[in-house]
Amino acid sequence: MEHLTEIDHVAIAVRDLDAAVAWYAEVFDAAVVHREEVASDGVAEALVRVADSYVQLLTPLHDQSPVARFLERRGEGLHHVGYRVADCAAALEAVRAAGGRLIDEVPRPGSRGTTVAFVHPSSSFGTLIELVQESR
Repeated sequence: MEHLTEIDHVAIAVRDLDAAVAWYAEVFDAAVVHREEVASDGVAEALVRVADSYVQLLTPLHDQSPVARFLERRGEGLHHVGYRVADCAAALEAVRAAGGRLIDEVPRPGSRGTTVAFVHPSSSFGTLIELVQESR
């Protein structure tokens, strides 16, 4: 059994990344600590540090991005929760062994040098989960 070690991030889908970044700066005096485009996921992200975790602001890079489809169906808001794990492959296998539905069959590279895998919300009480392993 693989344990969750902490919340890595809470991801929020937004239509205008710069506007969201400006809002967090103005309202909460929160600075972006990392920005990146993740072409494989079709998103641009900005991470705002909150204690040892992040608020991950996501916007689509193109209309076929999963985040673009999410925004079209549901509008802006909570997209997923990322949990840190010591071993992403072991955590993914624990979900599989419990009969969980996976989006990623094997871990893959994520932003800021992490290794990640997604668990389908149908297996996790309606919440899309990202398993996040920090680089070693």
